[in-house]
Amino acid sequence: MADDNIFKLLTKLAQDGQLCKIKKQIEETSHIKQSINERCGKSGDTLLHYAARHGHLDTVRYFIEELNMDVEMHNNDYKRALHEAASMSHEQCVRYLLDKGAKIDCLKKADWTPLMMACTRRNLEVIRLLLDHGADTTLQNKDGWNSFHIACREGDPAVIEHLLNVRPETWRTRSKTRRTPLHTAALHGCLAVVKILLERCDYKPDEKDSCGVTPFMDAVRNGHLSVAKLLLEKHEACPTAVDILGAQPLHQASVTAQEEALHFLVHELSIDVNVRATALELTALHYAAKEGHTNTIKTLLQLGADLHARDKKGRSALHMACIGQHAVTARTLLQLGLTDSEDSTGSTARQHAKKPDITRVFETPEEPET
Repeated sequence: MADDNIFKLLTKLAQDGQLCKIKKQIEETSHIKQSINERCGKSGDTLLHYAARHGHLDTVRYFIEELNMDVEMHNNDYKRALHEAASMSHEQCVRYLLDKGAKIDCLKKADWTPLMMACTRRNLEVIRLLLDHGADTTLQNKDGWNSFHIACREGDPAVIEHLLNVRPETWRTRSKTRRTPLHTAALHGCLAVVKILLERCDYKPDEKDSCGVTPFMDAVRNGHLSVAKLLLEKHEACPTAVDILGAQPLHQASVTAQEEALHFLVHELSIDVNVRATALELTALHYAAKEGHTNTIKTLLQLGADLHARDKKGRSALHMACIGQHAVTARTLLQLGLTDSEDSTGSTARQHAKKPDITRVFETPEEPET
């Protein structure tokens, strides 16, 4: 118990970089040196992990040079001190650990390398340092992402340019779900990075992931219209491409309630607001109703959506709102003029209502919206 209390104190001191107090405590309890590599807490971090994570170089140096702590000690997730320093952009600690022989491409849980961890930050110097020591940009984590994928998510143009300069082929990668770095940059609205990728990499227009999603779809359904317009202009993206369910960007924007994107698709690109997804012949109105996006439904109706459209199973938007258990949306659709009729299986929308507040929608006298 006494040693546990000492390690808790040393942990706090290592986090704070209180080197003088650390030395004093260890001198007063010299036997603690015998278990200095011991893992602490649920994470299994060592004192070296804590010091590296917080960027205390003098403390890191003391642990390694005077207490002979192992630079390759890992915690319960197999993270080394190098992972910690790289993930927090502590350049001096990264440099020191590499000089002390830290393995450049050591893997933590889920197969993340220090370079991948560094690419979650926008610190080009740390990334440059790791690359100069031979870090492999092509290694993939358990999801099939390499460091370039991760950098494209973060969106720092300088990092992307440097990775392409050092490893020109690094863009030729796909995740386990067949997503390219262009998908990733478009999804996160990284306009400057998308520009670089279109200029320097040979991505084909409308490359699809395992769900049939294109970078243009990713941009639209997340409301990144500047990226979507760039893909249309510079990459000849198709605004009516379909995913594996036959859904177009219009349908996907309805799912995510991107109303500005809906206006863009219908008004500027002349997309038919009543176009159907081929799998079940769902309209954008069906998708919005199932997700409970009442304002999106009103937007679609303003754009000319057919309130009474039925899908392949004879279901209206009211059916979809009840399937999704959205009482406010169901009430709005009733007020707009939809009636609770049967679908092709003989089921009414009300029969899909499992929550009391939705059932009451059909029992309460309808009142016009104010």
